[in-house]
Amino acid sequence: MSMTLEMKNVSLRTGDKLKVKGEILHDAEKFQIDLGWDSDDLALHFNPRFHDDADGAVLVCNSKVAGCWGDEKREKYNTLQKGSDVKIEVKLSGDVFEVELPDGQEVQFPNRVGMDVITYIRVAGDFKLTSFKIC
Repeated sequence: MSMTLEMKNVSLRTGDKLKVKGEILHDAEKFQIDLGWDSDDLALHFNPRFHDDADGAVLVCNSKVAGCWGDEKREKYNTLQKGSDVKIEVKLSGDVFEVELPDGQEVQFPNRVGMDVITYIRVAGDFKLTSFKIC
């Protein structure tokens, strides 16, 4: 059973962190963490996939402007496991997003659209959210 948490009118700025804890479902295909202005303008789309046609288990990052996706950044080293409890931290560092995974792996993705304030957050997909914190 997939879930969606969607928050509008938040205010994340450079130096802020988003901490997400939860369980990746046993039959997970994918889930996502999106940060931006709204669902059509995303500075960060973090999308772990467990059955990608091209690469199997892969971490995909992207951005979206006016509903149009940019070029995907694909990390073929995906340490996330279906059925596991995880904590994922996303740090806004100005010109880059730093995503820290449970094993210490870090994925960096450029702030391509130069958003200095994030007002929209969505966590969705095959993920059971247990804790959500902005600090």
